[in-house]
Amino acid sequence: MKYKDILDKYPFPQKVKEEINAELERLNVNKTKAKKVVERCFEAYLKNLVEPGEAAGIVAAQSIGEPGTQMTMRTFHYAGVAEIDVTLGLPRLIEIMDVRKNPSTPMMTIRLKDEYAKNRDKAREVANRIEATYVTDIAEILTDIVNMRIIIKPDTHAMERKQLTLEEIKKKLEKNLKVEVEEEEGNLVIQIKEPSYKTLMNTFDKLKKTVLVGIKEIRRVIIRKEDDEYVLYTEGSNLKKVMKIKGVDFTRTTTNNIYEIYEVLGIEAARNAVINEAKSTLEEQGLEVDDRHIMLVADAMTSDGELRQVGRHGVAGEKRSILARAAFEMTVNNLLDAAVRGDVDKLNGITENIIVGQPIKLGTGDVELISKIGKNLI
Repeated sequence: MKYKDILDKYPFPQKVKEEINAELERLNVNKTKAKKVVERCFEAYLKNLVEPGEAAGIVAAQSIGEPGTQMTMRTFHYAGVAEIDVTLGLPRLIEIMDVRKNPSTPMMTIRLKDEYAKNRDKAREVANRIEATYVTDIAEILTDIVNMRIIIKPDTHAMERKQLTLEEIKKKLEKNLKVEVEEEEGNLVIQIKEPSYKTLMNTFDKLKKTVLVGIKEIRRVIIRKEDDEYVLYTEGSNLKKVMKIKGVDFTRTTTNNIYEIYEVLGIEAARNAVINEAKSTLEEQGLEVDDRHIMLVADAMTSDGELRQVGRHGVAGEKRSILARAAFEMTVNNLLDAAVRGDVDKLNGITENIIVGQPIKLGTGDVELISKIGKNLI
């Protein structure tokens, strides 16, 4: 860094130092002017720091909660992707804060490695390996009750599109259903050994649910061209299995299921996912919330290495203060349980002090001054 000696005199974060240095280098400022600029930057930096005793948590909650009242409550069509619905607005924000294990519209954005990203046919190959293909997608299934057998009539066009052969389908069915499959005049036949209508229908139901190729959780894959590469969008999500698919660039592949990210990639990745998902949900509605407020909430949700929701089963429900827990939800239960255990509330927080009518320990209330007044001052 050209201006390192000037910048090192001020306690800026490293990222801020790098940004100031880059801008000074771009403008090619001399040392005297650089000193003045850095001094002014430091003044601005100090003004933006949180003051001691500031209610950072309440400000963050208010900053996210207030725009939340102006959000829509509908499920929207995903912009530019045909027939994929995705939950946006307030329901999505609630899903993020509750860290739902099963979001209402799970979805993945899959980016491909260079050799697959530029070629549509190769991108289609990867899509076929990911999208769940059922027997009903590529064939007609008929039941022959008289001869106690099931006849599968394949659709050659559908098989070509999914890049499947009759032999591959036969092997897959034999492996999954553990029955013998015979080939007759281009059709596949499953003969039921015992003359039982119930066995026939059970086999028929299993056959309809059999996934021949792809990942069961991913119902549909759509290919879109973005800039100069093809990107896959999926309806449904399974990050662990998708990462193993040949041709997928897993370093740039994302899902909107935060809990799945936590299980597969760990707590730091989950923290980033909470921030990114909350930011994009708010921005999509045209609402501006400072990143630091969202980061504070994400930190509170992930601070102990586990992914916790904001509600009564997570951050709010684990407060040490009995009165703060009771003020949030389940008032009677919280007070009764605390009374049975003989718990003591130290009244250290904000909520509990407001309840009992004491000054809160924030701002001027955080400072206790004792002054000795002399006779001559009265």
